[in-house]
Amino acid sequence: MNPTETPPLASIPIQDAETAALDDVFRELRSGADGLSADEAHQRLAQFGRNELQEQKRSLLRQLLTYFWGPIPWMIEIAAILSLAVQHWTDFAIILFMLVFNAAIGFWEERKASNALAALKSGLAMTARVLRDKTWADIPASELVPGDMVQIRLGDVVPADCKLAGGDYLSIDQAALTGESLPVSKKIGDLAYSGSIVKKGVMTGAVIATGGNTFFGKTASLVAQAGAVSHFQRAVMSIGNFLIFLSLGLSIVLISVELYRDLVLASSWGWADILDTLQFVLILVIASIPVAMPAVLSVTMALGALALSKRKAIVARLQAIEELAGVDVLCSDKTGTLTKNQLTLDTPIVYGKAEPGGVLLAAALASQRDEDDAIDHAVIAALPDAAELDAYTQTSFTPFDPVSKRTESTVSGPGGVIRCTKGAPHVVVELCGLDGEFKTSVEGAVAELAGKGFRALGVAESHDDGGTWTFLGVLPMYDPPRDDSKETVEQAKANGIDVKMITGDDVAIGNQIAGQLDIGSHLIAAADVFSKDVNVSELPASIEELVEKADGFGRVFPEHKYAIVKALQDRGHLVAMTGDGVNDAPALKQADCGVAVSGATDAARAAAAIILTAPGLSVIINAIEEARRIFLRMMSYTIYRIAMTIDIMIFVVLSMLVFNFRPLTAVMIILLALLDDIPIMTIAYDKTPTQRSPARWRMGRVLTISSVLGVIAVAQTFGLLVLCRSNFHETFGWLPTITTDQIQTALFLQLVVSGHLLLFVTRSEHSLIAKPLPSPILVSALLGTQLVALLAACLGIFMTALPWTWAAFIWGYNLIFMALQDVIKLAAYRLMDFQTRHHTRFLSRANMDARTASA
Repeated sequence: MNPTETPPLASIPIQDAETAALDDVFRELRSGADGLSADEAHQRLAQFGRNELQEQKRSLLRQLLTYFWGPIPWMIEIAAILSLAVQHWTDFAIILFMLVFNAAIGFWEERKASNALAALKSGLAMTARVLRDKTWADIPASELVPGDMVQIRLGDVVPADCKLAGGDYLSIDQAALTGESLPVSKKIGDLAYSGSIVKKGVMTGAVIATGGNTFFGKTASLVAQAGAVSHFQRAVMSIGNFLIFLSLGLSIVLISVELYRDLVLASSWGWADILDTLQFVLILVIASIPVAMPAVLSVTMALGALALSKRKAIVARLQAIEELAGVDVLCSDKTGTLTKNQLTLDTPIVYGKAEPGGVLLAAALASQRDEDDAIDHAVIAALPDAAELDAYTQTSFTPFDPVSKRTESTVSGPGGVIRCTKGAPHVVVELCGLDGEFKTSVEGAVAELAGKGFRALGVAESHDDGGTWTFLGVLPMYDPPRDDSKETVEQAKANGIDVKMITGDDVAIGNQIAGQLDIGSHLIAAADVFSKDVNVSELPASIEELVEKADGFGRVFPEHKYAIVKALQDRGHLVAMTGDGVNDAPALKQADCGVAVSGATDAARAAAAIILTAPGLSVIINAIEEARRIFLRMMSYTIYRIAMTIDIMIFVVLSMLVFNFRPLTAVMIILLALLDDIPIMTIAYDKTPTQRSPARWRMGRVLTISSVLGVIAVAQTFGLLVLCRSNFHETFGWLPTITTDQIQTALFLQLVVSGHLLLFVTRSEHSLIAKPLPSPILVSALLGTQLVALLAACLGIFMTALPWTWAAFIWGYNLIFMALQDVIKLAAYRLMDFQTRHHTRFLSRANMDARTASA
């Protein structure tokens, strides 16, 4: 390289950047305090690439091949090989179609879920505030390049490795990167690492490294992590395994009986017979096990997430749907969720020689005009003339944070240099060193305002660089409840959800708002419950009980939220917790369902399971109701699948044991599996009632009701076989005699019809004619497959043709049994819920005897 040529631009190594002077860093980056131009940034983006870590992705071919590998595909493939060995070409073709069909459905669903996830990531992408062409703008963090000047502040996730260049200080949590347990204070010249979280302060910094060149990118091991399986999915998969083992057990019995009959009783056997039996049994197992279960769960979850997004709730983790469905306690922030977050100032309460206008001006000087802060906006908007602020120059500003609970600024103006502060009254009172009657007077004014639902800001100023502070007065503020909050709280209670208010305001303010919304007026100061000597990981039972009975908590610090969630969980509750700040992340993670409210920080959204895009409690309640409907769809499929497996497997085994008769051919079994699985996927679109209590997974209840319905289905199908083999049809002149092959066709049609009618029975715990009725999509899919089955049976496609009169009889037979199954289902649910007349009468008599004895 020519010595006069400029060396190529490169990221600055971490070790060099830590010790290098700021001017040297700017020189290396060929940048400065004014940042880069848009053209230069574009060129550097092409050189360094996007500011993101490369994700390892499987090729489309590898994704597709995974659907031909696994226990279920193996069984289908073995069945195809056995069909080939015995030269059953029709069976082979249909089995091959079934294998490809299942792979195609799974592949398509995975691609759709992957595309949906990519769209969500795009919509929730982190942003960075960057100086380009000497103008501050918000851009996607992935577009940052070395040399950019960025602003980082409270709640931000640091978007890239930066050399801090301007501002007072930052407090950064970098525990995930360095293992340091406490936040680290940063000043000009220090480094801020990508992925660390800003806890306090505002500073600017020069980007020194992006993407894989950052400290995080060089040290973190990236693992492509599949979505965690929820409790519900694990339960369903366990049921699937149970059904597989049940099918295999019955298959062993079936093979043993067939071999005994052929080898011992008939004294004849051949490899063709053995292969034929193995092929039949294998196909029977394939038809019985829940081949479509992963696809059904995937479709139901994906469509549920789409439905929730339309209700302004984005699902960050699909399994959060199940967790949300089971929530029975909702800990809700007050400001912005229960209230409008539209503060209005009332007449200031002044102290000493202060004037109302002076108090308001000092508060405005302790605010920032160009920041999106509701309190700052309300204070500045209350000035008679905002132009008053033009006479002052703000030289430094410390924003509000959950720890200090106040803002502070240094300004120069007509009266010289002064420092102004505003914040929680008790904090400002302590700052001014007030005691005695003065302190009592302020506390009394704050308490009186709180009793009326007002918030209060203490205002003070200092003319000697913060050595002595003068308390000027109190600013009353009111944040009215949202118009829909009271109605939404009532809706939550009707759905079995206990709403607890969580607020950083005084208990009195919280009680006032909570009382207006019918949440209750028993709020407790969090510090009174969780003292410093309380171990949050092992809370005493007395504290847990106190938390459970409270209507909410006031003066809540971030660490209190975590303790509240933990206490409620220890009492057996499923807890949803709302949050918006970076300090809420531990509580959002600990909660069964963390909810990042509208406008939450990147850190809060990263920790949350549900991310709201609209304000208000109603969004959360609507999301819970939708999650419960999704849960019920999955539950109805599970009950249906267990009952159908019991029906098919036990019926076939009984038929071969009792009558030595194969009730279905291999082709019929394959067609039965396809006709069952294809329309069942539309259950994700079904209309379901809104459950008025938390939706929990009750395995005993599901197994009981599905077993009852399965046994009835076995009796129904076996009963038809007995009727077909008897001479009962002679009673009906319009029913002709049918052959053995036609009996198989009749049983095929019976299983298709009864299976789909069974789905109408299992889709609700109520009567099958109760509203909401099945969705048109579900009904259309079932009717379509019924038409295919009817034409195949009566026209003799892949089977011996069945007379149309027998098809009509089978439909009538199944409609009668569907009504019977529905009645038995209702009785079973009533029995399990202890709601039969016998139990009701017994409990009434017991209560009456108890009252008589006490009298």
